[in-house]
Amino acid sequence: MNIPFNLFTNITPEGHLYFFYGLTFFFLGISILFILKRSKESVILSSLWLLAAFGITHGIYAWTELFLLLQEPVLDQSEYFIIYGIIVLLLIISFLMLTQFGLVLIFHVIHDRRIKFLPVFIFIILFTLWVISIWRELSFESSDFLSAAYLSGRNIFGMFGSMLTAYGLWAHSKELKSISITVANKFLSAAIVFVFYGISAGIIPSHTQIPYVHFPVEGFRALCVVLITYFILNAVSRFDLEIKRKLEKQLMRYEQSEKLISIGRLAAGIAHEINNPLANASLNIEILKKRLADINNPEIMTRLDKMEINISKAAIIARELLQFSRHTKPELIDVDMNALIKSSITLMEHKFKGMSVRTNLSDNLAVMGDPVKLEQVMINILDNAHQAMKHGDQVRIESSVHDGVVKIIVADSGKGIANESLSKVFDPFFTTKEVGVGTGLGLSICYGIIDQHGGDIEIESTEGAGTTVTITLPAHQ
Repeated sequence: MNIPFNLFTNITPEGHLYFFYGLTFFFLGISILFILKRSKESVILSSLWLLAAFGITHGIYAWTELFLLLQEPVLDQSEYFIIYGIIVLLLIISFLMLTQFGLVLIFHVIHDRRIKFLPVFIFIILFTLWVISIWRELSFESSDFLSAAYLSGRNIFGMFGSMLTAYGLWAHSKELKSISITVANKFLSAAIVFVFYGISAGIIPSHTQIPYVHFPVEGFRALCVVLITYFILNAVSRFDLEIKRKLEKQLMRYEQSEKLISIGRLAAGIAHEINNPLANASLNIEILKKRLADINNPEIMTRLDKMEINISKAAIIARELLQFSRHTKPELIDVDMNALIKSSITLMEHKFKGMSVRTNLSDNLAVMGDPVKLEQVMINILDNAHQAMKHGDQVRIESSVHDGVVKIIVADSGKGIANESLSKVFDPFFTTKEVGVGTGLGLSICYGIIDQHGGDIEIESTEGAGTTVTITLPAHQ
C-alpha cells in the first residue's frame, strides 16, 4: 500500500471535519478513563468504561474513515475493500459498546434476575435485523455489499444503542434524585442529547447537510458528543462530592445517635431518682399550705409558693429527661403538616406579641407520622425562635413538597448562633441560653423525633442575622 508521508498536506475541509469529529470521541473516551481512576461508587460509574470504549473505538473509526477519504485515489480495489471492511467493523463494535452501556443501566433499575439473558437475545435480534437488511441490498459488487453493511449498521446499531443509552441515563437519573437533584439533572441532560445524537447518527446519512441550517451532520454529531462529555464529567464530579457529603452526614448521624442513646440511659436513671423526692416534697408543701391556711402570715405562704414553683421547674426538667431517654417507635398515621404548622402557630402566637409570623405553605403536605411528636418539634423550634428574637423581628415558615420529600423551613431574624456553637446544637444539655432558662434537651429531642420519622433536620445560622431550621420528611400520598 502506497502511503505518502505528506498525509495531511492540502487536506480538504471535509477532512478537517472528520479529524475533529474523531477527536471529540477520543476526548469522550479518555476523559471518562481518567474519571474511572478516581471513583467507582455506583453502577453508572462502574459501567462508564463501556462508554469510554465506545468513544475511543468510534474515534478510531472516524479517523480510519478520514484515512480512506484522503487515500482513496491511490488505493487499489483490494486495499479499499479491506479498509472499508475495518471501518464497518469498528462502527458496529463501537455501537455495541454503547448498547451494552445502556443495557447495564436499564437492568440495574429493573432489578429482575429473570431478564439476565435478555441482552443476549437483544444482540441476536440486532444482528438478525442487520443481516436481513444487508441481504435485501445484496449484490455481487463488494463495494455495494460494504455500503449496505455500513448504512444498516448505522440505522440498526447506532439508533438502537443511542436510544437505549438515553433511556438508561433517564431511568438512572430518577434513582439519583434521592442523592442529588443536580447530579440527576446532569445525567438527564446527557440522555436528552443522546436522543439527538441517535437521530443524527442512526437516521441521517453521513456527508449530509442538515436542512435549513446547512450544517454538516458530522458537525452536529460532534457537538452532541461534546455536550454529552460535558454533562457526564460534570455529573460524575458532583456525584463524588455528594457521596462524600452523604457519607460524612451519615457518620455524624451515627455518632449523634450513639451519643443520644448513651446519655439517654444516664438521663433515665437520673430522672427516676429525682422524681420520687420531688413528688414527696410537693406533697409535703401541699400539706403545709393546708395546715397553715388559717395562720395569717403572707411571708410563709409566699415562700411556700416559691418552693412549689421551683419544685415544678425541677419536675419539668425531670420529665424532659424521661422524654429524652425514651426512643419508642412512633405510631404513624396520615398527618397534614400544614394543619399541624397552623396549630403550632396558634398555640405559640401569645409569645410572638410585637413580632410577626409569616407563612408560605404549599398544598398537599401529607406525611406518615406521629402528630403529637411532630407538633412538639414545631413548638420547640418556634419557642427557640421566639427566645432568639426581639420586638419587631420576624419568623418565616415555608413548606413545599418535591420529589417525594416534604420540606419545612422555619427562619427567624433573631440574634443567631455563633459559628463555634452551631455544630453542638443537637448535643444533649448544650444550650446558648442563660443558666436556668433551658435544659438544652429541646433540639436533641427534636432530632430524635425527626430521625424516628425517617427525616432530617438541619440548622444554619449567622450570628446577628438569624437562624434557619430545615426539616425534611418523606411525603405520603
